[in-house]
Amino acid sequence: MTEPISAIIIDDEKLGREVVKNYLKEYPSVSIAAECSNGFDGIKKITELKPDLIFLDIQMPKINGFEMLELIDNPPVIIFTTAYDHFALKAFEVNAADYLLKPFSKVRFDEAFKKALLHLKDKPAQNSIVKNLIEEKDNKAEYLERIVIKDGTKIFIVPIETVKYIEAQDDYVKIYSDSGNYLKQKTMKYFEAHLNPENFIRIHRSYIAAVDEIKNLELFEKESYRITLKDAKQLPVSKNGYEKLREILF
Repeated sequence: MTEPISAIIIDDEKLGREVVKNYLKEYPSVSIAAECSNGFDGIKKITELKPDLIFLDIQMPKINGFEMLELIDNPPVIIFTTAYDHFALKAFEVNAADYLLKPFSKVRFDEAFKKALLHLKDKPAQNSIVKNLIEEKDNKAEYLERIVIKDGTKIFIVPIETVKYIEAQDDYVKIYSDSGNYLKQKTMKYFEAHLNPENFIRIHRSYIAAVDEIKNLELFEKESYRITLKDAKQLPVSKNGYEKLREILF
């Protein structure tokens, strides 16, 4: 007897969800535990129902598929259903995670489902695949427009333009913004590479500051500098950071 498989479909387009549901009718061993029209509901349902398999769109409003994956512990097996192909397809091929490029046929769907069955038998490998996908995305030089943060059961979206500065804290960074302060498990190197250098400067090994938030730059001690932000917060500036600031501020 075939082991039952629980699945969740996450796609902001109803037609996309209907296509997957229609194709799944030929697989009686699969039960659709939930369908979600956005990433917030997707995370909630995955956490609550712990499905074996998810069909995940990438391009969704508010929070996209990749941002979702960053926030999920022990993710299920994933089949991506996407029209997002300018970078993703190569990454999926390299990491052996399957994807369905919209519009996809029943034949192509069946191929992806067979791969999913193999991944279901090897969850540690699947977790490694998801980790590799996120790392692959992190290596792409794309500037961030927002930062998605999970704190317990709450999810926060922090627009980049509201970030004042970022501080290194061991394996995390602390993001200081107009809406509050948040911890995220990313490196300073990641943010330095993914924040527009016209708007953010790595002023110190432990700090990245928003250019528009800098009120002044001053000599603090012999050959030591610091900046004062508009909210009166003072941050240290390294020698290298000082050279970067000089290029932009003077």
